[in-house]
Amino acid sequence: MSASEGATETFVTEAAGVATLTIDRPRARNAIATSTMAELEQHLEALEDSDARVLVIRGAGDRAFISGGDLKDLASIRTHADATAMAKRMRSLLDRIASLSIPTVAALNGAALGGGAEVAVACDLRVAADDIAIGFNQSQLAIMPAWGGVERLIDLIGRGPALHLMLSGSRLSAADAKGLGLVDRVAPRDAFDAAAQEFAAALAAPPPSVSRAIKRTVNAYQPAHHDHTAATAIDEFATLWAAPEHWAAVEALRAAK
Repeated sequence: MSASEGATETFVTEAAGVATLTIDRPRARNAIATSTMAELEQHLEALEDSDARVLVIRGAGDRAFISGGDLKDLASIRTHADATAMAKRMRSLLDRIASLSIPTVAALNGAALGGGAEVAVACDLRVAADDIAIGFNQSQLAIMPAWGGVERLIDLIGRGPALHLMLSGSRLSAADAKGLGLVDRVAPRDAFDAAAQEFAAALAAPPPSVSRAIKRTVNAYQPAHHDHTAATAIDEFATLWAAPEHWAAVEALRAAK
């Protein structure tokens, strides 16, 4: 699989059965914009029909995996209805990643914050450089995770630790995230790319029929997405997004930069 024609913010490469999807928006610290969502939809469609045995998602560079939603791009979304539509769209994308028939790996090459942390936990596994930070810090902008991150974080680390991370907005080091079970492997920065490739290659080693059978069974035991809570999470998020407190927090962040 080669880089998609016309893609300007994301690209996919493939080698030895490992497809790597890169978010390439360095000026926005690889934040997700509406245009990024459209490209991700196209890539996921192509991946379903590809011969890839593993999907790796990473950000370009070494500063950010994904720094969340692009607040500048999403600033035009002000109503409950529009916030609901945006959250549904991105949650659906992450549900597709979570339920892909092949294993998925988040290669945390840099900070994974807010929506970026939600992308990370939508993947089956996470490998991180030792100097990154990960945090569900949406509460600092007077909003909450809406892309499935609440449920997936609870599944990974438990109710109490998940509540603490989301309410406090704490940023965890790679080592602390591994201690909680939020990250599966930590590698030194100078060896990170090789470690991520080695990690993915091990997952690509079994015959596709084996890895897909295992993934199907794991998903049957622990569903990859949580349809029964989606409406509640999205509605709560949209209410917070449209509220004055959120936009005051956004303005305060901009003024601090």
